[in-house]
Amino acid sequence: MDNLTETRIDGELVYDGHFLKIQRDTISLPDGSRTAREYVLHPGAVVILPLLDDGTVLMERQYRYPLHQTFIEFPAGKIDNGEDPLLAAKRELEEETGYVGGEWQFVTRIHNAIAYSDEHLDLYLARGLKAGVQKLDDGEFLEIFTATIDELLQWVREGKISDVKTIIGTFWLDKLRAGDWKLD
Repeated sequence: MDNLTETRIDGELVYDGHFLKIQRDTISLPDGSRTAREYVLHPGAVVILPLLDDGTVLMERQYRYPLHQTFIEFPAGKIDNGEDPLLAAKRELEEETGYVGGEWQFVTRIHNAIAYSDEHLDLYLARGLKAGVQKLDDGEFLEIFTATIDELLQWVREGKISDVKTIIGTFWLDKLRAGDWKLD
């Protein structure tokens, strides 16, 4: 088929929660037949790759209830309605780690669950970090620590890091460090 586009005919919001919303749409497929698509509506999120002056990376350990385990992750968080993504990244870094970044660069946008969500994550590199005080949200618990890029790569290889945003961010840091990739 030359045209792979699916066209929305109608739809409805079937769940409207505090954090997530679920949409069910009736669509027309490229061959003209109809089917339904259900997906999570998400406002988007930011991921911060916080590189300290000594070349180590500021990381988090956080328990994630859906998988009932603690994960190693980059600082990240949801973009508030109408919020500029860079401002969200700055806010999330300070809230979760207490650090403030002096220099910020957009890295890339990723889509982490394309089969069932419209969520996107904007990755930002933060350098020139200055330590401060964490401002965690109510009910948010996490530990911060530092690691080298080589340690992160090893943990990815060993499966100790399985979070997709953290894997992709680690690969970006490695490519940037090697000079293989450049940021605009």
